[in-house]
Amino acid sequence: MAEAETLDSSPHPPQLSDDNPTGNEDQDMLDADKSAKDSDSDSQSDSDSDSEDDAEQHTQIQALETELLNNPSNYDTHVQYIKALRKQGDIVKLRQAREAMSAIFPLSSEMWQEWTKDEISLSSGLDALPTIEKLFDCGVSDYLSVALWCNYLSFVQEHEQSVRTLSTAGISKARNLFERALVAAGLHVAEGSRIWELYREFEQAIFLTIDETDADSREKQVQRIRNLFHRQLSVPLADLCSTLLTYKAWEAEQGANIDVDSSNLDGLSPQVASSYQKSLDMMNARTHLENQISHKVAPESERLQHFMDYLKFEQSLGDPARIQILFERAITEFPISSELWLDYTHYMDKTLKTSSLVRDIYKRASRNCPWVGELWVRYLLSLERGRASEDELSAVFEKSLQCTFSSFEEYLDIFLTRVDGLRRRLSLLTSGAESSNLDYIIIRETFQRASDYLSPHLKNTESFLRMYRYWARLESTLGNDLVAARGVWERLLKISGSVLEVWQGYIAMESEMGNINDARSLFKRCYSKRFPGTGSEDICNSWIRFEREYGALDDFDLAIKKVTPRLEELQLFKLQEAKNVSVSVDDGDNSSRKNVREKRKPVSNLIEEQSPAKRHKDKAKNVKITSEDGEGHAKEPVKVNNKKPDVAASKPLSGSKKENKDVASGKPQQYNDQCTAFVSNLNLKATHDDLRRFFSDVGGVVAIRILTDKFTGKSRGLAYVDFSDDKHLAAAVAKNKQTLLGKRVSIAKSDPKGRKKGNAAPGMSLRQGDNADQTTESSKSDAKNSAEGSEDGFQPSSHHRASNIQLKGKNTFAMPRAVRPLGWVDKDKPKPKESDSVEDENPKSNDEFRKMFIKS
Repeated sequence: MAEAETLDSSPHPPQLSDDNPTGNEDQDMLDADKSAKDSDSDSQSDSDSDSEDDAEQHTQIQALETELLNNPSNYDTHVQYIKALRKQGDIVKLRQAREAMSAIFPLSSEMWQEWTKDEISLSSGLDALPTIEKLFDCGVSDYLSVALWCNYLSFVQEHEQSVRTLSTAGISKARNLFERALVAAGLHVAEGSRIWELYREFEQAIFLTIDETDADSREKQVQRIRNLFHRQLSVPLADLCSTLLTYKAWEAEQGANIDVDSSNLDGLSPQVASSYQKSLDMMNARTHLENQISHKVAPESERLQHFMDYLKFEQSLGDPARIQILFERAITEFPISSELWLDYTHYMDKTLKTSSLVRDIYKRASRNCPWVGELWVRYLLSLERGRASEDELSAVFEKSLQCTFSSFEEYLDIFLTRVDGLRRRLSLLTSGAESSNLDYIIIRETFQRASDYLSPHLKNTESFLRMYRYWARLESTLGNDLVAARGVWERLLKISGSVLEVWQGYIAMESEMGNINDARSLFKRCYSKRFPGTGSEDICNSWIRFEREYGALDDFDLAIKKVTPRLEELQLFKLQEAKNVSVSVDDGDNSSRKNVREKRKPVSNLIEEQSPAKRHKDKAKNVKITSEDGEGHAKEPVKVNNKKPDVAASKPLSGSKKENKDVASGKPQQYNDQCTAFVSNLNLKATHDDLRRFFSDVGGVVAIRILTDKFTGKSRGLAYVDFSDDKHLAAAVAKNKQTLLGKRVSIAKSDPKGRKKGNAAPGMSLRQGDNADQTTESSKSDAKNSAEGSEDGFQPSSHHRASNIQLKGKNTFAMPRAVRPLGWVDKDKPKPKESDSVEDENPKSNDEFRKMFIKS
């Protein structure tokens, strides 16, 4: 019965139709069931696909969370994480992710618009208004965005009840917000008119609510709207002509007799017409500049240069408000351009200095470009000019030390800027001009932190010495602690005791304070030390000069007694060093002259000039090489030539392979020594990493060698950079005269002196990779003077084995001799004729020699 009741009560009982004339209900039910199953199958497929997507999104979100946990300063990961959470719809995590990113980075205008839109759609009631308004305030303070300002103004008018009902408090709040928007973006040439129009519409809405009987109020409101038109017409904006037509139409509504269809100035007051014409001329002068910066398809470097040109134009006219808004427009387009931020802050420092606006700009600059140390230095100085609290100064200082800069000199500059500020404030405290809880111990702790952090990287540098000198002076003057000042110098001596300037600074402090005995003790400690260059002589002469000016006669005599032997020792050392240098130079000149003469003499001539006896003697100098197992095997004769090798033979041949360490992996890597670039005019602070980054766009860097002074260890401004092939080398040479660390470096292909082509003797060929072990054992002892000892040996063109190397020359002391026992006779050799040379006679026995002497 229940089933029957269900069927009867069905709102659509089975009926006949044109499609089912037979009324076959069973077939219809089967078809419906099949359709339902198909629908369920499709639904199941869609559900499986959705579950797979959800699992993939969940995996992606977990990976992004792990990445942010390990590296919370990764901007791109923050952006991807927020997009993934927004797609997933996790509101709580999305809000937390946005707040976390906003605490580290400034957000783009688009991200702020998405955030405020999401919060508006999710929030309801009056309690959410302050939170959303705070979001808008944060958004418009990050970057200039007319669109975000318009959304802010529209939100307040729609959701703020007092503004929506046009109460006195609401009208006041809205007008204040509109004026803020005009100050921030009203001068925006391309988009500023949008804010002006919203402001006028709001005032016209107020006019419509005023009772017609209240003539005074209506007249005041009309005048307020008219003033808004006049203000807008005096500003050079993109749609200035359309604004003029709108104004004339509005004046006609108010009863003015004016031509609303033409853009002429007839019927306008002289003041309005003059202001409009002036702003129109200003707009025409900027039209081409606006067109240049509006080309979004142009390369970024080109667009940035267009902004720079535009800024120079505005600065030449000298309108601070217009210059500032153009800087804001440029920074919105190029938020991480350190050049823009440096120019912007420098201009604002000159214009406003102590304004809170300048401090806000520095705060934004440090958030956008935290890696620029100069911005942090200026930020601290700006806070000091604005008389910021010690807590605020300390917070900014600590935040700057958490950033990563390109050089340690930037860290030192920040430390010293902090110390400078503390010193100035403490000086005011001691003079009674200011009261605070500052203490000198803060300065001491700052110096100690700087020393601990920077000493491994900046020791033996002038800047590091200057910091210690500053520290010692403050200890003695501001801290009134001479023992602490001496402790500073002693600490520096442990770090850089081999630097002459450290001792000189320490002695100068004691001398200036009148501590003559302490200064004399320092001279006694350091006069015998070895300093680079003429430092040892300088310190000895300084001691004599010191005793002449400050000491008694006994002290002067003692200094002479101590210093004289030391100066004589140094003089002898210099003479010996000069003599060694002279000898090495003379040897080099003689060998080069000899090589030149021998190179000019053909090999054939050398052979022809030898006497027949000499040639016969050379033929007899065959070597029998014994293998490792003791068996003697006759080898091809090795003709030894002890002539000095050519200069090219003593150096790596062009095209030869060397082994070096790979820059990245540290593994041995083969490279061609022709693919070396010589870099000069380097900044003395340049490191291997700086050069590697400089050539990163070229690629192929194999090794980097920076030349340093052998005494001081400082860079000489020269470097060799090895590349893997000629293609990378050519690309590196193309970067010639580009700027690295503020200096235009010179880059050229390295061509070491002495590397020449064609230095091999006639009939000789060059081979790569032949090692010294291919020569005979007898010739290895003369490897320094023979070509077999070189990395690349000379070989006769008629032979192909290193054992056939032939050397010719007059010095044959290393020639392997075929020594025979006295009285040995070769029975197979015919007896020599009497006309033959004495050198060709057979060796005689002892008896024969005895008989010869008896006969004589």
